[in-house]
Amino acid sequence: MTESEKTVRWLVLVIKLPADPSRHRVAVWRELRKIGALSLGQGIWAVPDVPVFADGVQRALALTDGAGGHAVTLQASGRTAEDAARFEAMFTAARSEDWKEFLADCGKFEDEIAKEIRIAKFTLAELEEEEQSLERLRRWHRDLTARDVFGAPEAAEAGIRLRECVAVCEDYAEEVFTALHTTDE
Repeated sequence: MTESEKTVRWLVLVIKLPADPSRHRVAVWRELRKIGALSLGQGIWAVPDVPVFADGVQRALALTDGAGGHAVTLQASGRTAEDAARFEAMFTAARSEDWKEFLADCGKFEDEIAKEIRIAKFTLAELEEEEQSLERLRRWHRDLTARDVFGAPEAAEAGIRLRECVAVCEDYAEEVFTALHTTDE
């Protein structure tokens, strides 16, 4: 069987939660969004049936149970090759949106460091804050990479942009180091 003939299996979660309190619905929604689940309608979600999603699905099911809700998990695949391709395209489009948001945050990160350089804010506290922002970008990139199982087109650019953010932060760290040691002397 060739790679293109493999059938992608999906987990479809049908989740029913009590209307009140709404925090339970929000908690389940957040967990499913966090793992990149595709919303198919109210209370219906899908993810590829691959190990990277297993823990998040289990957390969502546990939250549902804990809230007094009910969940049914189904395994599915497209009825036709066209259905399967359409579903994969929907999932990849959602990942593309995630990557676009990531790329926008890379731009904000670089703009923030450029501002700090422009106003000559070369402090250890500011450097630490920028390093924390960079670490958040790294974690986000790692998470997006794990759940982008079909390879959204923006993924390659995101890897390049993350490396650029690392370089910008390293350059800023050198400027902070230089400024602090110049001040000490």
